[in-house]
Amino acid sequence: MAHWQRTHDCGKININHVGEETVLNGWVNRNRDHGDLVFIDLRDRTGIVQVVIDAGTSPEIMEAARSLRSEFCLSVRGKVRARREGAVNPNIATGEIEIVTEELEILSASKALPFQVSDEAAMEQVDETRRVKYRYIDLRRPKMYQMLALRHKVVTQIREFMNAEDFLEIETPIFTKSTPEGARDYLIPYRLNPGYFYALPQSPQQYKQLLMVGGVERYYQIARCFRDESQRADRQPEFTQLDLEMSFVTQEDILSLVERLITTVIGNVSEKQMLTPFPRLTWDESLRRYGSDKPDIRFGLELVDLSDIVRDSGFSAFDRVLANGGQVKAIRYPNGTKLSRREVDIVAEFCKEFGAAGMANIAVSELSAAGLKSPIAKFFTPEKMEEIVKACEAEVGDLLCIVADTPKTVANVLGRLRLEIGNRLGLRDPNRLYFNFVTDFPLVQWDETEKRWDAEHHPFTMPIEEHLQYFDTDPGRIRAQCYDLVCNGQESGSGSIRIHRADIQSKVFSLLGISEETQRERFGHMLDAFSFGAPPHGGFAPGIDRLIMNLLDEPNIREVMAFPKMGLGHDPMMEAPSLVDDAQLKELGLEVKPHKK
Repeated sequence: MAHWQRTHDCGKININHVGEETVLNGWVNRNRDHGDLVFIDLRDRTGIVQVVIDAGTSPEIMEAARSLRSEFCLSVRGKVRARREGAVNPNIATGEIEIVTEELEILSASKALPFQVSDEAAMEQVDETRRVKYRYIDLRRPKMYQMLALRHKVVTQIREFMNAEDFLEIETPIFTKSTPEGARDYLIPYRLNPGYFYALPQSPQQYKQLLMVGGVERYYQIARCFRDESQRADRQPEFTQLDLEMSFVTQEDILSLVERLITTVIGNVSEKQMLTPFPRLTWDESLRRYGSDKPDIRFGLELVDLSDIVRDSGFSAFDRVLANGGQVKAIRYPNGTKLSRREVDIVAEFCKEFGAAGMANIAVSELSAAGLKSPIAKFFTPEKMEEIVKACEAEVGDLLCIVADTPKTVANVLGRLRLEIGNRLGLRDPNRLYFNFVTDFPLVQWDETEKRWDAEHHPFTMPIEEHLQYFDTDPGRIRAQCYDLVCNGQESGSGSIRIHRADIQSKVFSLLGISEETQRERFGHMLDAFSFGAPPHGGFAPGIDRLIMNLLDEPNIREVMAFPKMGLGHDPMMEAPSLVDDAQLKELGLEVKPHKK
């Protein structure tokens, strides 16, 4: 073909184009040779159309058509005609028409594929590492293209919203200074001065604050972030977030803007149900009710504190825990009395797996004491047993699962058990995107192993002003002006009102065990900036990858990235990370010494 550039997209030709001449480009999705007829399903990013090569075409074209295999890249010129009666395919948008071939050119042949992208069902059996190794083939699948298209649409919606709110989109540096803020930094050696390093940003945190000091007032960025930390289903070493910062605002201003942003974007791209306005829970309330600071609020089954009811019962397991400052809490398992004894034991083992010494249970066959069956019933009066059931708002058929331990362990165990029950009973409806805000996190948490205070969010978070008095007496009591956005039990973003005063910032650094000398070395630029009339400011950073995960009901973050990393940060497609030449190391003033893995 002298001119092979397309005139139409494969998936957009319809009955209104009958009789028109068209040039199509795309890949062979399937081909079928019926002797005097060859059918090709030609695919591009818009969809599939049927191409017909019949005996009336030239022998050269027929020979070329018969040589085709899956994923050959083609250009086809032909006329659009209506399919005959009985041959219409209602399953595709182009099912009423087909293309009668006049010219065909193989633009590029394909060798045998590592997997068949035309069979979506079979793709479920393909090893994920293999898919990532050949990601450029995997991306040809309509499902993957639709993911990329949705991601593009979401980012476009975000930009339109932020621009309408008078924000400026500003890029911040990728090469920056190493100022560890939680995860390990990725370091880049500086060739011109061996021994010195840049770092990749864990977030644009300091730059966006410095933009506020610079008077920008409203900034945003679709920001790439890099964190050297353990991977999991919703975490990658490099990821994308919407980063925003505002001056002269309160926490309420930021939460209101984020809620409007999320509801606007999701409302424009999805039919999923949302709960508005977004509920708000303090960190303490979230742990108390759900056992988690990222609660899934699509269903109830809240934790119930039984400590006061069972105190001094004579049941040593409970009394000992309560005497040491622990808790006794329960969660209701609807229709749990239908579980076999073995199944109840499995639930108890689940609790032990996450730190509980054991799990007590009460089977509620009737709401009266006579209908309450439990191994611990002998330690309580019938009235106490009924009081426990009433406190849990139990119904006939429920199983009450009870754990006694430290508050942290109780929250962790019952919080996880709550989600497990939700999964088992189908209570976590994927058609609902239920967002909520969790606020008033602790400023710091005590690290028992290292015997020091660590920042709960990051060291630039502003304490609640009334709590500044506790720095020297009770740091664990300090609550911060920070907040998380949670969706369906997953952290979707976080933010805070920032420190804008050098004296408070230095005090927080000191609490974290950072000496004055180290403060100047690592954060002198921030302390200096705060001494030149810095405005009060705050911001937020929703994760774009996680938002796409929720919109597509994908449990794995790798499925919503064009080119993800596998476990340990390995890229099987590029074979990265990789060794480099000794000459490169020498130029950087580096020497690699082997160490035990």
